[in-house]
Amino acid sequence: MSVIILIGGKAGQGPNILAHILAEIFASQGYYVFYSRDYQSLIRGGHNFNVLTFSDEPVYSNDKIINVLICLDENTKDLHLKELKKDGKVLEGNYPNMYFAGAAAKIFGLDFGILENKLKKLKDFEKNLEEAKKGYETEKGNVKLEKLKEKKFIFMNGNQGISQGAIKSGLDIYYAYPMTPATSVLNELAGMQEKNNILVLELENEISVINAAIGSSITGAKSMVGTSGGGFDLMTESLSLTGQAEIPLVVYLAQRPGPGTGIATYTAQGDLGIALNPGHGEFPKLVVAPGEPIEAEELTSQAFYFSQKYKIPTIILGDKHLGESFYAMEKEPIITASEKSTSLKKYSGNEIDERGVTSSKAEVVKKNFDRRLNKFREIEKEAEKFCEFKIYGNKKSKNLVVGWGSTKGAILDAIKNVGCKFIQVLYLEPFPKKIKEELKKAEKIILVENNSTGQLGKLITEKTGIFIEDKILKYDGRPFFCDELREEIRGKLR
Repeated sequence: MSVIILIGGKAGQGPNILAHILAEIFASQGYYVFYSRDYQSLIRGGHNFNVLTFSDEPVYSNDKIINVLICLDENTKDLHLKELKKDGKVLEGNYPNMYFAGAAAKIFGLDFGILENKLKKLKDFEKNLEEAKKGYETEKGNVKLEKLKEKKFIFMNGNQGISQGAIKSGLDIYYAYPMTPATSVLNELAGMQEKNNILVLELENEISVINAAIGSSITGAKSMVGTSGGGFDLMTESLSLTGQAEIPLVVYLAQRPGPGTGIATYTAQGDLGIALNPGHGEFPKLVVAPGEPIEAEELTSQAFYFSQKYKIPTIILGDKHLGESFYAMEKEPIITASEKSTSLKKYSGNEIDERGVTSSKAEVVKKNFDRRLNKFREIEKEAEKFCEFKIYGNKKSKNLVVGWGSTKGAILDAIKNVGCKFIQVLYLEPFPKKIKEELKKAEKIILVENNSTGQLGKLITEKTGIFIEDKILKYDGRPFFCDELREEIRGKLR
């Protein structure tokens, strides 16, 4: 049993908090919950909406077709009524958002006390309570929602997972310049400074951010920066410096559509190429891509581990959909411990000899290159100790779907009744050698990516020699919907 609710309205009308309250209520009743956000780059006005799915089975994505439409304004009904099932329910009217919280609770036959307890966490409790009561008393209960066995959920979004992973890895300093969709990590960590004895600094631009982080790393601090594609572009020269001078640094690259400013508040997977090849010259690095919040925690800790142990830049590749969508998950994260590795000495962007003196001697240059290349081989070997990719679905199937990052959720939900296998790639650099064995077993391979050129597919061809002909690519700034993706996969398998 799954129910999909769309909540829409203008920025400032509170569709986000309404979605979150309802999600927490359904999770408290033992239901798995997932919800995503769609919003314009506006503080007031425009059209924002959240799509919330709750289910008695694990759920990681939404369907395009919905069961309940909650309209905080008339525009929401005009835009989304076509997505409502024939027997679906519309809640509308010129009411505050918490009126609809009460109405939704009544529709699903929930005790009002459950909602009242959630409202106590908000400001203006009395006002919100009054509005919620009006909605509860006005609506009729259509469905008696059965309370399921209580579950110990971790309910968070991907950016909270990144933040938790950094804190648990011993983060000392986080630098950032605000850029959607990485900004909420800046806000999240800023609120944790006193409790966790960390420093969070917002500087004037991304060049200042990465250079300040490099300076902090040199003094021995565990440093991290966060940005999106345009900001990452500005950081790449300094990333080359970290590779040359062997300075540990963790970078969170939260993708959104480009090129240029693109559409700032939407999602994409178009930055894999630049994450794999940042800066100039050749130097070892690590690139990982989580597919949900628990993996975001785990891979952030692994990024710190590799960065500190091998004195390299590591890149955590996320996106807006993962960063801002909320998942109710039962698994506890596994954190990889790391020790600080830098010491005060002379660091240089030039090739240097063993005394730290700049040198252009051929034998010195070659020796340094060989040392860096050998470090890459060590990283590649060490990465095999971790989970570099995961396999889901029917593991005996000859039909295989391949994806990475936030596409994981829609793929997992889409293949439930299709009977195929799914490989999720977590480590992109170094690329897992054992994936080739799995690809060779398949008779049909389908690539799923949120970009227009199939960047993971190109990487797979480069690393394995296997060309993936069948691709399902989405590049309109929106994430995959489970029901649409399921039909596209079935179409490729016919």
